[in-house]
Amino acid sequence: MNKAIILAGGQGKRMKADMPKPLFKVLGEPMLEWVITACEAAGLSDICVVKGFMGEMIDEYLDGRYRTVLQAERLGTGHAVMQAVPFLKEDESGNTLVLCGDAPFIDAKTIEESLVIHKQQNNAVTVITAELDNPYGYGRIIRTQSGISGIVEQKDASDEQRAIREVNSGAYWFRTADLVELLGKLDCNNSQNEYYLTDTISIALSEGRNAGAYKSENADIIRGANDRKDLLELNTYARNAVIEKHLVNGVGFVCTDGVIIERGVEIGAGTEILPGTILRGKTKIGTGCAIGPNTVIENCIIGDDVTLNTAQAYDSEVESGVKIGPFVHIRPGSCIKSGAKIGDFVEIKNSTIGEKTAIAHLAYIGDSDVGKKVNIGCGTVTVNYDGIEKSRCVIGDNCFIGCNTNLIAPIKLGKAVYTAAGTTVTRDVPDFALAIDRGVLKVNEGYTLRKLKSKISDK
Repeated sequence: MNKAIILAGGQGKRMKADMPKPLFKVLGEPMLEWVITACEAAGLSDICVVKGFMGEMIDEYLDGRYRTVLQAERLGTGHAVMQAVPFLKEDESGNTLVLCGDAPFIDAKTIEESLVIHKQQNNAVTVITAELDNPYGYGRIIRTQSGISGIVEQKDASDEQRAIREVNSGAYWFRTADLVELLGKLDCNNSQNEYYLTDTISIALSEGRNAGAYKSENADIIRGANDRKDLLELNTYARNAVIEKHLVNGVGFVCTDGVIIERGVEIGAGTEILPGTILRGKTKIGTGCAIGPNTVIENCIIGDDVTLNTAQAYDSEVESGVKIGPFVHIRPGSCIKSGAKIGDFVEIKNSTIGEKTAIAHLAYIGDSDVGKKVNIGCGTVTVNYDGIEKSRCVIGDNCFIGCNTNLIAPIKLGKAVYTAAGTTVTRDVPDFALAIDRGVLKVNEGYTLRKLKSKISDK
C-alpha cells in the first residue's frame, strides 16, 4: 500500500505567531490542508503527519482524520521522517511520498505521474523537481543518463551547476522498504549537526540503488512561505488563479478589488461578482446572479438570478429569484424561498422564509417558519428567546404583519392574519383574523409646558 508522510513541524519564527507554520492559511485553508487534499485526490489515504512546534494544534486541526507523530527536537528533515518509521514498518510493500506541509501547491497530477516514473525506473528514491527561471537558493538536480547523481545546494554549486534551472521541490517518492533502510544509515556529521533527507540519495547511489527525478509541469509546487510577505504572495497567487478559473467558466468581474473566492466555491456562468465580495467554504452559486459589493457568503447554496447586495450569509440556502440587501445578515440554518425580497437591516436566523414573502427593512426573524406571500412590516421582531430556551414562531401564508409587531414565541398565526401596527402577540391567532393590541391612549395636555417651562421660556 502506498503511503504519504507530510512534514508539518516547522515553527515559522519569521511569521511571529505561536502556531505551526503549516496551519497558516492560503485562501481560507491551512497550507497543510492543501497538501492533504492533493494526496487524497491522488488516491493516498494512508497519511502520517509529522508535528513539532505546538503539535497539539496540528492534532486539534486534524481531529483524528490522520495519525500524527512528534518530532520533539528539530534535527533536520531526515530526523523528521525517522519519527514515522513505525508507521512505515506497518507495511513496507509499497511506496511512500514525502511532502512539505508548508508547500501548498503540490497537485494530484504531479503526485500520480511521478509515482508512475518512480515505478517504471525501479527507483529507490525519485525526487520531484521543477524548472525555475530564477533558481537562486534552491538545490540543483544533477542528472545522468540513467537517473540523477545527486542534489547540489546553492552554496556548494559550481558556476556550471548554478546555471541549472531544475531544482528540488522537497517532495520525494521512496520505495518504503528502501526508505526505512536509508533512514537508518543517515548521520549528522555536518555543520548543522542535522539529519538531511537529501543524503538518502547519495547513500542509495553508493549502494547501487537507482535514484531518479520527475520534473513537474507545475513549477508552483516549489512555492512556500517563510514569512508574512511570502504568505501574502501565496494568497495573492492563489486568489488570482481561482478568479482566472471562474473567468474562463463565464463568471463576470467588473473589478477584482477585495474579491476573495476560496477554491471550493462553485459559480454558474453569467453570474457577476462585484468588488469586496468574499466567498468561502463549499458555497455554490447559480447562474445569472449579482453578488456584492461587500458581501460575504460562507457554505451557502444560492440559486439562479439571485441578488445579494452588501449582505452576509452563512450555512443557509437562498433559492432562485431572491433579492437580498443591502445590510442583511442571514445566519445559519435559514432558507429563503424563491421570489422572496429581504431589504435593508434585516436579520434572519434559523428560519424559513416562504415564496414571494417580503421583509422590507428593520426586522429580526429568528427560529421561525414564514409562509408564502407574507408582508412583514418595519420593526417586526420574533421574540424567540425567553432567557432559558429558544422557541419557534409560525406565520401562515398571506399574512400581513404590521410595523413594530412583537411575536412572542412559541406562537402560530394562521392564514391571512393581520396584525395591527404596534401589536404584541402572545397567543395563537386563527385564520383570517386581525390581532390588535394598543391599549388605551392617554393624552396629558400641557405636559411639556410644565416639564420644559424653563427651556421654552428661554426661547
